[in-house]
Amino acid sequence: MGAKLTCCWEPEHNGGSDNHHLEHEDSGESGDLPSFRQYTVEQLRIATSGFAVENIVSEHGEKAPNVVYKGKLENQRRVAIKRFSRSAWPDRQQFLEEARAVGQLRNHRLANLLGCCCEGDERLLVAEFMPNETLAKHLFHWESQPMKWAMRLRVAMYLAEALEYCTSKGRALYHDLNAYRIVFDEDANPKLSCFGLMKNSRDGKSYSTNLAFTPPEYLRTGRVTPESVMYSFGTLLLDLLSGKHIPPSHALDLIRDRNLEMLTDSCLEGQFSNDDGTELVRLASRCLQYEPRERPNPKSLVTALIPLQKETEVSSHELMGIPDSTAAFPLTPLGDACLRKDLTAIHEILEMLGYKDDEGTATELSFEMWTNQMQETLNSKKKGDVAFRHKEFSAAIDYYTQFIDVGIRVSPTVFARRSLCYLMTERPLEALNDAMQAQVISPVWHIASYLQATALSTLGRENEGQVALKEGTVLEGKRDENP
Repeated sequence: MGAKLTCCWEPEHNGGSDNHHLEHEDSGESGDLPSFRQYTVEQLRIATSGFAVENIVSEHGEKAPNVVYKGKLENQRRVAIKRFSRSAWPDRQQFLEEARAVGQLRNHRLANLLGCCCEGDERLLVAEFMPNETLAKHLFHWESQPMKWAMRLRVAMYLAEALEYCTSKGRALYHDLNAYRIVFDEDANPKLSCFGLMKNSRDGKSYSTNLAFTPPEYLRTGRVTPESVMYSFGTLLLDLLSGKHIPPSHALDLIRDRNLEMLTDSCLEGQFSNDDGTELVRLASRCLQYEPRERPNPKSLVTALIPLQKETEVSSHELMGIPDSTAAFPLTPLGDACLRKDLTAIHEILEMLGYKDDEGTATELSFEMWTNQMQETLNSKKKGDVAFRHKEFSAAIDYYTQFIDVGIRVSPTVFARRSLCYLMTERPLEALNDAMQAQVISPVWHIASYLQATALSTLGRENEGQVALKEGTVLEGKRDENP
């Protein structure tokens, strides 16, 4: 298994009528989300540091033909970018029409689609980035604590609300609904990935999971229907109840034998009443009916799940044991210097670090450079380093620019040093560009994020600066854990 996927506007639900969640669907609930747009391959290549392996976040990365990357656009927005295999979506127009249709949806229960790219053989989707991984991770592969009963019920209801919204907008079909399709945002609220709303591409399947979890009518006809989605919802309810991925046929046998103890996650002991457990099992059984017409619709699911909600006044991040994204986070000396925009302190740290973080970075030099320009190029860098050390920042910019312009583009430290020189000479936009270039070369280098934070803050983009500062803190923490 690769890295985990790991792409908000409404207050926590605290009960109410069954149409509470639809009252504001079209009245600005999408917050600061931009309209759907098309991106170029080059824009997305830059956003993902050249589709770097370090930025892969899909949990099926090694097996699936389609890979999901985390990325950062020029405006600093974090995104999840799904890159399809070459053979997917041969019909360009079909891909664009599907993406545009899904991109019109905007809901606080979805990880919304922000854009797409359709250039040559490339087919990519751009969605909101959800930093707190998938339901599968928290339910099946948890490390610190099992998911609490109240949170499992919240996941079920938020998912039902997402499906009801999609149905109300004419997008009732969802392909391969499973625990990997539910992702958690920065506040630890569960959201439904928009990727499953796309109609099928040529190389994909509507159900990629084990046949034991596939709706019976899909096995007969090969077609997804709204009722098929309800069947998959039933399998998810079983996942939430058991903490395991139990085949529906086995679960239904246990239910018929009234052996609910075997069906219930032992980690949940004492967290819910028999009545609540029985009601969730009843709902799952209705969703898993063999005859599609006997299954409930999303609206009735929401109605049934509202009375079951527990601890509605407790935030999701608290229930999940995930730090509050709005809380203050501890800063290292470098992070603190960036927050205070103490450029002198940053200079001291960069000078002390030297070029240690360039180790392992490949050097791209042509044969001509080795024979004719190598000494001159290296001299430019050395002169730049001397000027940097002596705080002659304008001169350092000139020397580092000579070094970069010759074509040696793979030193993140040179870009970081020139970035700081630009900050020192009151050119924050150039500083931001260099800090972003350093991150393209070295995607998980904390200093690149820290310098972006300082440049953004200097430009008056405080919110984006805070996001970059937090990213730098997280990356530096991971680096210290794995030196």
